[in-house]
Amino acid sequence: MELASYLAGERWSDHPACTHPLLAALARLVNDFTTDGARNQLAPLIPSVIGLTSEDLRVDARLALRAATTALPVVAADLQLAMAVSVLAAEQILAELDGRTDGELSEESERALAQAPLAAEGARKLRRGIRVSTRGFRRFAAPNTVQLAARGIANACVADADTLLRGLLSDAIADCRALIGAPAPRRRTAVLINA
Repeated sequence: MELASYLAGERWSDHPACTHPLLAALARLVNDFTTDGARNQLAPLIPSVIGLTSEDLRVDARLALRAATTALPVVAADLQLAMAVSVLAAEQILAELDGRTDGELSEESERALAQAPLAAEGARKLRRGIRVSTRGFRRFAAPNTVQLAARGIANACVADADTLLRGLLSDAIADCRALIGAPAPRRRTAVLINA
C-alpha cells in the first residue's frame, strides 16, 4: 500500500486516501500472509487499488462477502462458523441497501455455504432474529471478517494458499471497481525506438 500511495502522489503511507480503507486492509493482509517467494506476484495489482474509494456501505459489504465466501470452503472448522455468519451478515446488509428480501442469497453465497453445511446450519441458527446495524457492520464485522478470512486462508490445508490469497485480492479489486465505477488502470507498455 505504500507504493500505491506514492504512485497516487500521496505521502508515503500504508493507509492511502486513494484506496477504500477495507480494501487497503485486505491488501495489507494478503501481502503479510503471502510467502516471500510469491509476494512479487502481488506487484501488478498495486496500481489497480488507486482511485478505488467510496463511502458506499455496499463496498464494505461486498468486500466482506468476497472474503467470507472465498475463505469458508477452505478454512479450518473452528473458523467456518464465523465465515458462515459473516456471509449471512453481509448478505443482510446488501439486501437492505439494495431493497431485496432479507434471506435472499446470491449464488456465490449459496455455493460457499453448501460447501460447509454444518457451519451454514449453525450460522442460520445463530443469526435467527438478529439484525446487524450498518454502523456495527462497517466498524467491526466487515474488518473482522476480512482479517479472519485472510488469516484462515493463509493457514488452510490447501495446495497453494498464495494463489488463493492473490485471487481473493484480485476479485475484491474487481468487485470494488464494479461498484465504484472507476475505470481500469491503463497498462503502460514500453516502446522501443531503433536509433
